[in-house]
Amino acid sequence: MNRRKFLQYASLLTAAGLTPIGLHGWAARGMASTTTNKRLIVIFLRGGIDGLNVVVPYQDPDYYEARPRIAIPQPKEKGGVLDLDGRFGLHPALADLMPLWKQGSLAFVHACGSPDTTRSHFDAQNYMESGTPGDKTTSDGWMNRLLATLPEVGPTQAVNIGSMISPILMGQNSVASLPPGNQATRSLSVDRSQLNAAFERLYRGNDPIHLAYQEGQQAREILLATLAAEMREADNGAPPPNGFAKDTRNLARLMVGDSQTQLAFMALGGWDTHINQGSSQGQFANKLKSLAEGLVTLVKELGSAYSDTAIAILSEFGRTVKENGNGGTDHGHGNVMWILGGGIRGGKVYGEWSGLSESALFQGRDLAVTTDFREAIASLLEQHIQLKANQVAQVFPGFTSNHRLQSAWK
Repeated sequence: MNRRKFLQYASLLTAAGLTPIGLHGWAARGMASTTTNKRLIVIFLRGGIDGLNVVVPYQDPDYYEARPRIAIPQPKEKGGVLDLDGRFGLHPALADLMPLWKQGSLAFVHACGSPDTTRSHFDAQNYMESGTPGDKTTSDGWMNRLLATLPEVGPTQAVNIGSMISPILMGQNSVASLPPGNQATRSLSVDRSQLNAAFERLYRGNDPIHLAYQEGQQAREILLATLAAEMREADNGAPPPNGFAKDTRNLARLMVGDSQTQLAFMALGGWDTHINQGSSQGQFANKLKSLAEGLVTLVKELGSAYSDTAIAILSEFGRTVKENGNGGTDHGHGNVMWILGGGIRGGKVYGEWSGLSESALFQGRDLAVTTDFREAIASLLEQHIQLKANQVAQVFPGFTSNHRLQSAWK
């Protein structure tokens, strides 16, 4: 196959709803020992979110000394944090999430992150999505490897929300792709009946390329039919919310309407707050509010399916403990991971907290990583997806879990 034909083939399949990675995406994935129907949604906050201003260590005086302009005030003060457990508080812009915390389906893992020390967005994101920190040779993502451990149920088993497939889902197993926002259900050339019929005649053979097209077209039909039916029933004539909340609404409706969809990934940018980050109000607070609205929408639209769903929210690294001269923060190290779901033993901040004193900081400037992000995800895979230890090892090669976060699950 020459390059031009390959690009035409790849473009056709992407438009049809299925993005092939490699030339074996349509192959059976082999025998898997798990039969779980649990679901996992991963949300990546690109840019390195400031975890110290998300889950605030308000009892640590070093926090306020390091951030005279951008620190979030203590509980009960104007614009103060929402107390979580007497040690940590939630940014007030995330107030919509407090009911989930109180009902026990929201938890945080603080001082969590990658063991690799890079401050490069590109490298840090790549390592977190490949699941092999420090190794640039890994060509697939850990969610694609996770897909390989699950019994195959259909072409929409794993869904990427975005204009292109993220590295976390790249690999030998095919992934359905749903564009964000209003593009999710837009009409494509391939939807025209005459063109569709022509392509069906052209690609009705049994060779790999023909089978890949057929699978891609099947995935698109499932995605569009499911979303159309669920939107008509749930909207009741009301306009949908904009931005992130609209994407989470689409995703939830897809997962509720299509029992095949088990894994999903979406990303949200804008967290690289070097300048004018703000405190209780400002650009950071505004982004957090939109994020909270989207998460609440996701939980609401999932309905009863939320009890079988886990949602993990992560970012490539945290920010510096000290604010910079521009009222922002720079690239750091340790961060906070968010976990939501019906099976979570929530209402707790997990992880080992070493404090923000200068002697405890990583390289004298950043929150130290005391929990490898793979440990948190491995716990989720074992306790929620019910993978066995050898399957987790396939997802995160070279990593051995210490099972320290098993208590985070019911």
